[in-house]
Amino acid sequence: MMIQTSVTEEAMSNNAAEPLPTSTRAWSLESRPEGRPTTDDVALQVLALPDLQDGQILVENEYLSVDPYMRGRMSDKKSYMPPFDVGAPMDGPAIGRVLASRSDDFAVGDHVFHVLGWREHAVLDADTAFPVDPDAAPLPAYLGVLGIPGLTAYVGIERFAEISGGETVYVSGAAGAVGSVAGQIAKIRGAERVIGSAGSDEKVRELVEVFGFDAAFNYKTAPIADQLAELAPDGVDVVFDNVGGEAMEAGIGALRVHARFVLAGMLSQYNDEAVVGPRNLWHLSITRSRILAFMVSEEMDLRDRFLREASGWIAEGTLRHRETIREGFDGMFDAFLAMMRGENTGKMVVRV
Repeated sequence: MMIQTSVTEEAMSNNAAEPLPTSTRAWSLESRPEGRPTTDDVALQVLALPDLQDGQILVENEYLSVDPYMRGRMSDKKSYMPPFDVGAPMDGPAIGRVLASRSDDFAVGDHVFHVLGWREHAVLDADTAFPVDPDAAPLPAYLGVLGIPGLTAYVGIERFAEISGGETVYVSGAAGAVGSVAGQIAKIRGAERVIGSAGSDEKVRELVEVFGFDAAFNYKTAPIADQLAELAPDGVDVVFDNVGGEAMEAGIGALRVHARFVLAGMLSQYNDEAVVGPRNLWHLSITRSRILAFMVSEEMDLRDRFLREASGWIAEGTLRHRETIREGFDGMFDAFLAMMRGENTGKMVVRV
């Protein structure tokens, strides 16, 4: 698929001090994966950049995000976000520098967050972008701890976990971009004990030594339910689940009376592979517990408060973050596959 428009000379000269690109490279979806995606499902294509219109900006992307939810968009089954179109460029969160502007809101050189990732350059409406300050935080942080993953963790703990102090909290997928932040915010809000699970001994160590979890375990070494019972013999008050499957079943089985199960993601099911249960939903009735599902895009009223609080926590050292940065646009899909295999700690980001 080739877009047949181009950046006009007028746009190229507007607020620009350097020659502007008239085309860009983008990753497109070529076929819908069956099971785990492969490199045969995507392709790199060259797109002509459209004319810059009033109220638009041209952005050179510097950091691109790869996220678990993108696997769902590669399929055409019903979900909370529309699927990627076959043959068309994919999209996702990105941080970039403004190369040209026909908007009063942004000047050349400004850095912005937007959602036309998976490409090297993007022309977009300025009102769909958000300014970011590279002096306040490293740019990759705006895709992780200060981006949608951080906001997802904040919303899940702040609005749905209802932590009042003294709780025991279990976080699955705890070394990822969302889980690592969720566990820390739970501690900040007064949880007495936060337990995390991750897929390697090194990640388990980092959860305790870097992110401040009280305990953690490697879910690959023994059944999750057994390890969780050992670390929380009296059960848990809150489960923050990013994984589904066995982790979900174990979390439900560990719930105390009037507990909250916050469903943030189901990474184990994104490739349509066979998963466990949960076979113990009756335990929700026994404990009078609640499963709470949410979509961060419906909770954006918390965004400004989240940014204020999270920035303060980072400045004082209360909230720590990690980014796993892969180099090069050509390796972006490999970075996506690595993220799906759990090879990242914290947020997986691609530096263009």
